[in-house]
Amino acid sequence: MSEQYEVPSPHEHHVEHAHASGDGFASKIAVMTAIMATLGALLSYQAGSTESEAAMDKNNAAIVKTEASNQWNYYQAKSSRQNLADLASHIPGMDASHYQGEAERYKTDKEAARKKAEELEAQAHEWDEKSEQILHSHHRWAQAMTAIQVAISLAAMTLLTRKEWLEKLSLGAAGLSLVLGLLAYLNI
Repeated sequence: MSEQYEVPSPHEHHVEHAHASGDGFASKIAVMTAIMATLGALLSYQAGSTESEAAMDKNNAAIVKTEASNQWNYYQAKSSRQNLADLASHIPGMDASHYQGEAERYKTDKEAARKKAEELEAQAHEWDEKSEQILHSHHRWAQAMTAIQVAISLAAMTLLTRKEWLEKLSLGAAGLSLVLGLLAYLNI
């Protein structure tokens, strides 16, 4: 019995009226908003993915830098031992030939450690550069995401105000988002 006296809300009345009258404008804006929301989800995924990848590359750089530091420490230890062996070869009563041989061995070991440390430093530099490039791409994806969010907000305002200039502004923001997404994809 109470169902006979149900009073629809203004929103329900508007929705019923819009569907009954075949409001093409509202339908167009709704589809446009759904497309932009889908694009936003893709942009958000790419922004998060590139951020994670940049962090991993930065982490790899730090690991390799630590390995390079260890090699430099090894180089310093061999250098100290080389100097001590060279000193011992000049002390009277010591086996000079033995300590000269040891000094040469430490010199060879030291050079191998230096080369390894320099290679590791080069690798760390490459990881850092890769991280910076990906981080730049991440910023572009984030900018594209921001532009599409603005476009969606403008589309909502368009639906509420029915102002065509807002629709054009929304489409412009969506276009900017696409351009920024393309720049991110091209890593520009």
